Amino acid sequence: MRTDEEQDCFCAMTTFGMDAAEFRRRGKEMVDYIADYLENIEQRQVYPDVQPGYLRSLIPEEAPEQPDSYEDVVRDIERVIMPGVTHWHSPYFYAYFPTASSYPAMLADMLSGAIGCIGFSWAASPACTELETVMLDWLGKMLNLPEDFLAGTAGQGGGVIQGTASEATLVALLAARSRTVRQIQAQSPERTEMDIISKLVAYSSDQAHSSVERAGLIAGVRMRKIATDEKFAVRGETFSAMLEEDKRKGLIPFYFCATLGTTPSCAFDCLTELGPICNAEKIWMHIDAAYAGSAFICPEFRPLLNGVEFADSFNFNPHKWLLVNFDCSTMWVKKRTDIIGAFKMDPLYLKHDHQESGLVTDYRHWQIPLGRRFRSLKMWFVFRLYGLKGLQAYIRKHVELAKEFERRVREDQRFEISADVVLGLVCFRLKGSNELNETLLKRINSARKIHLVPCQLAGRFVLRFAVCARSTESHHVQEAWAHIAEIASELMQDLQH
Repeated sequence: MRTDEEQDCFCAMTTFGMDAAEFRRRGKEMVDYIADYLENIEQRQVYPDVQPGYLRSLIPEEAPEQPDSYEDVVRDIERVIMPGVTHWHSPYFYAYFPTASSYPAMLADMLSGAIGCIGFSWAASPACTELETVMLDWLGKMLNLPEDFLAGTAGQGGGVIQGTASEATLVALLAARSRTVRQIQAQSPERTEMDIISKLVAYSSDQAHSSVERAGLIAGVRMRKIATDEKFAVRGETFSAMLEEDKRKGLIPFYFCATLGTTPSCAFDCLTELGPICNAEKIWMHIDAAYAGSAFICPEFRPLLNGVEFADSFNFNPHKWLLVNFDCSTMWVKKRTDIIGAFKMDPLYLKHDHQESGLVTDYRHWQIPLGRRFRSLKMWFVFRLYGLKGLQAYIRKHVELAKEFERRVREDQRFEISADVVLGLVCFRLKGSNELNETLLKRINSARKIHLVPCQLAGRFVLRFAVCARSTESHHVQEAWAHIAEIASELMQDLQH
């Protein structure tokens, strides 16, 4: 017999929430809502007009004791949530870099949520592990990666899905630190781990993403920034000079993060010069191609990846530009034992019968967290429903839209292009002072018709125009440029009075 309290709990479980029949109905309604939202997104103001703290006053101070109706929840999406949403998938959003979105990926995410496995080991859900291994091989072959990076059936390398490029950078740095400490202690057993770590130094471009520097802070190692050339790229001669300087100080160079497609200007470090130096100095070379990596599936952009054969690890984000919704950051390593050796912990409750067979991968050893979602389903759906040709066409369309915007800028003598336009990013500015361009950007974003963010290049304040949304077409780019040009005219006229 149940107590009264147990009976109340039982009744709550059977009557509260949502049963399968209602889920079928509400699920179809939500799919309709999502499709309507995306089909009509350009009718919404791209950037929200709210102040910090706007949301708290719109909802109760505490969760409800008794359940709300589903209709109330749905009504509050428009009342509470949408007024504070920045619409990243609007064709008028040109800030940062793209965040990918496609209907196949959304459906795969629904399935992943329903399966709800926590795939920390092969035994925790074999399909979750094995599909990820195969999808990383599929994608590696699309990129024409060296076979050393593929798992295949007997390779020493392999791929893993991380949450973000920031995680991949940190994982690579920690693996490099662990490998270097082991190598030095093998030669000099009397040296302590703390003594060695205190002398380690890592390197990145002065154009690298802030997450690279942050990885150094988390790992407790020095991080030095290397000056770039006029194309905002790291060159071999500069890198070699810095290495020699640090070695004379008794420091131990151990890690270099090369960037392909920097955040400010989409610049490319020269891997064919930097890679041989890293190999000769036994420095782990990690490649961060978070945005640009998707483009390497196109043969005409694959040369930008030349030199990857020298790398120890390589990462990019399909969740930026390859139609796979966030989060999906793919990382490959040349020797998986290097990364497993840095993170392996094997308590009894996580062990299983097949882990020592050599036939399975336990991805908990490849990452910071223990748990992981079934993210490879998104890749599987997208790759099958778009095909390589469809994905290549999508990349090429965005690049062409960026070139169209570049042409518009060059036609207007008041403006200048600030960096080479290689892929889907255009860096531009009004000819004149930084203050002038800061005012221009403020006026553009205050109008809330389009959304841009700035960068700084060689001490100059620069506007970035990144083609982001899947729905962006030529007429959106033309409208964006007309809007920018009009605001620039108003600004110049105001300055003359």
